[in-house]
Amino acid sequence: MALTLRRNRDRDLAPLAAMLTDAEIPLLNPNAKVPFDEVEWHRKWLGDSEDVSFYLQDAAGRDVGFFALREGIGPEVRHLTYVYLAEEARGGAAAELTERVEQAARDLDALILTLKVDLDNAPAFNAYVSAGYEELSRRHGMATMRLDLEKRFTA
Repeated sequence: MALTLRRNRDRDLAPLAAMLTDAEIPLLNPNAKVPFDEVEWHRKWLGDSEDVSFYLQDAAGRDVGFFALREGIGPEVRHLTYVYLAEEARGGAAAELTERVEQAARDLDALILTLKVDLDNAPAFNAYVSAGYEELSRRHGMATMRLDLEKRFTA
C-alpha cells in the first residue's frame, strides 16, 4: 500500500475520530475518554505547542493512519506518540509507516527519534526492530526504543 504523509497543520482531529472505534481508543491511548473527545485530546494529549501530528493517506487520498511527534529533550529529539493505522491499512504497511515517521521527524530537523511500544504488541515491536530501532529499556510492559536519524542518513 502506498501511503502518503499529510501534516496536520490545522490540528484537526475529526479524521482521527472518524477512523477510531470506541474499542480502539484505549489501545491508542489508555488514559483517553471513550468515546473520542476532541477537546480532551487538544488539552491533554496533543496540546503542547511543539506537538506535530500527521495523517497517512492511501492511494485514493483517504486518511488511514495518524501519528504525532512530540519534542523531546530538545528540538533535535522527537518522540513518536499515538500511532494508529486503520484496519484496512494494516498488514504489510509497517515498513512504510516507519519510513513516513522518519521522514516527518527529519522534516522537523530531528536527529533522534524515540518511542515506547507495548511489549504485548509483537507486530509493532518487531516493525520497529526491523526498521533499526534499538531497545534502550523495558519497564512496566513497555519497551523504550531509539533511532539515530543522523547516523542512519550519513552512513
